[in-house]
Amino acid sequence: MTNNQTKNNGNILAIVTMMFLYAMIAFVTNLAAPIGMVMKNDPEVGGSNFLAMMGNFMNFLAYFFMGIPAGKMLTKVGYKKTALVGIGLGFVGVLVQFISGIEALEGYSDNVIYLLGAFISGLSVCLLNTVVNPMLNLLGGGGKRGNQLNMIGGTFNSLAGTLTPILVGGLIGTVTKETDFVDINLVLYIAMAVFAAAFIVLAFVPIKDPEIGKVTSETKFEHSPWNFRHFVLGAIGIFIYVGVEVGIPGTLLYYLSDQSDKGAGLLENAAAVAGVVAGTYWLLMLVGRIVGGAIAGKVSSKAMMICVTAVGMLLILGAMLIGKEHTTVMPAFTGSGFSMTTVPASALLLVLCGLCTSVMWSCVFNLATEGLGKYTAAASGIFMMMVVGGGVLPLIQNAIADSAAGYMISYIVPLLGLAYLCFYSMFGCKNVNKDIPVE
Repeated sequence: MTNNQTKNNGNILAIVTMMFLYAMIAFVTNLAAPIGMVMKNDPEVGGSNFLAMMGNFMNFLAYFFMGIPAGKMLTKVGYKKTALVGIGLGFVGVLVQFISGIEALEGYSDNVIYLLGAFISGLSVCLLNTVVNPMLNLLGGGGKRGNQLNMIGGTFNSLAGTLTPILVGGLIGTVTKETDFVDINLVLYIAMAVFAAAFIVLAFVPIKDPEIGKVTSETKFEHSPWNFRHFVLGAIGIFIYVGVEVGIPGTLLYYLSDQSDKGAGLLENAAAVAGVVAGTYWLLMLVGRIVGGAIAGKVSSKAMMICVTAVGMLLILGAMLIGKEHTTVMPAFTGSGFSMTTVPASALLLVLCGLCTSVMWSCVFNLATEGLGKYTAAASGIFMMMVVGGGVLPLIQNAIADSAAGYMISYIVPLLGLAYLCFYSMFGCKNVNKDIPVE
């Protein structure tokens, strides 16, 4: 076998492994919002959407603390060891969430332990995200090919994201005051088994760090990613994008499962229906990433971002204006099987946003890291820190949803977020610092 063949086989193995890790990231991340339905109906929480979103907030808060260390770990110990540490933390995080469902723990204690588990899980997915994004981008040689690999990886991410709320919602059915964390133990068993298997497999898979953008102890860093204007604006874009991506289906989940006058009015199997509808958002993200991956080699990240942000703004604006008296039908799980269920038309418009958000992460990452060279690993760590937006923006959105303004007005948060991303795509992504050496 020639050296080129060996290198190609190694690259393929590395790419497949990164795709698998992409799926694990979504599985763990998307546990937070549906589990929040259980937390919301705890008498100690009192039906607060803001408090119900705290699990999601803790998950993303971990990025703020782990983002920079993750980038340094990637530089110091390499991609494989960083991934193994991330997988190990993921197992521990899910285990702690499982412990929160033990019957002996009641009142605030089970909620606090669950939030601790969500934080540890956040540390895990931060490390895994730090590995997969730059590695796929570098394995693809950057540019359109690197963007294409990230989008293909995103399809696995979306598939796991689709199944998670459906599975949790199906286990819960209709949320009552008697519903507890123990009702979603099956999902946690699956998650722990996946992490354990992934750790064993990855430990024996030979993966070499990509040569492109590789740094060593002799590498000198005269500058930092913060010296690149397009990166700074892109880091802000990542903060906003993750908040938009998470806030749209997360708030929709609570809106559809809320049986008060503020909610959508679904009375039977509300949590199951909400889980499937929210899962459809992630399913459409899967569809969008498949399509995006197919055309990314021909269409620039800039053009793609301008298109999807504009369409996303129109869909959210329509959902905010249409009112819940206008209804449509969508396939949903009703307890005994899937059937066409009546839901507010605004829910369909918000679900369709999944087609738009599907390609945004890889596009923003690609635009913001283009031309960074040896600063790519450090930039990835900063990006991971900015993912905390996935906890901050939904928290703000659900505080608005708790107020007299209600659920639909709260979508002003993702609407303004998409407006910024549209600005970044049109004007902010240009690298005006090409005079900085990156080799």
